[in-house]
Amino acid sequence: MGDRLRLAVGVMGNASSLLLFTAPILTFSRVIKKKSTEEFSCFPYIISLLNCLIYSWYGMPIVSYKWENFPLVTINGLGILLEVSFIIIYIWFATARSKMKVAAMLVPVILLFCTTAIISAFVFHDHHHRKVFVGTVGLVAAVTMYGSPLVVVRQVIRTKSVEFMPFYLSLFSFISSSLWMIYGLLSHDMFLATPNIAATPLGLLQLIVYCICKKKGIMEEPNKWDIEQNEEKSKQLQLVTDNNTNDKS
Repeated sequence: MGDRLRLAVGVMGNASSLLLFTAPILTFSRVIKKKSTEEFSCFPYIISLLNCLIYSWYGMPIVSYKWENFPLVTINGLGILLEVSFIIIYIWFATARSKMKVAAMLVPVILLFCTTAIISAFVFHDHHHRKVFVGTVGLVAAVTMYGSPLVVVRQVIRTKSVEFMPFYLSLFSFISSSLWMIYGLLSHDMFLATPNIAATPLGLLQLIVYCICKKKGIMEEPNKWDIEQNEEKSKQLQLVTDNNTNDKS
């Protein structure tokens, strides 16, 4: 019964992670349409790539015992493909300065993963120590990934606008971290459970900030609309006045 429940939660975790990894499609559809990255940050996608790389490696038989964590390999393998695609699109439409920033973040991420894989494969000689080492790195990567949308929270609070805070990214971060926390607890694997225990309240915080700022934005919108209407009426009145003046002339 315990194994079946763990498998069921793992399947749901995979489904929620799939939604998490595909959520930025809406964002990048906008980037492609406008041919600009605007004020979106690439940081969440680079950190997500690191997380997928680490946990794909963690689930492989060289680190885990046989295929005990096979669900991790499948979903994070797909996540790698998606995150790489998003980063390529971002770089393509980014300004020269933004491209330099992406490169400055991306190079250390690749080096960190390669170093982790090499050390775990050649320095440690049993599954336990490999899991401890890779799991520790993954813990930091996972918490950073689930908290990465917080990068734009300060901007959201300052501007009281949620335009550049992807809602679905925050929503699926919360759902995914909650399910993987349960999966880790059922598997008695604290390297899976611990980062998600920390990530779950971070996801909830993002949703709270989004809802508060979104509500304020909706309340302020009618006033903005009234101003725009008044400006339009003023323009029309001025046009009529100018026409009358020309007619008299």
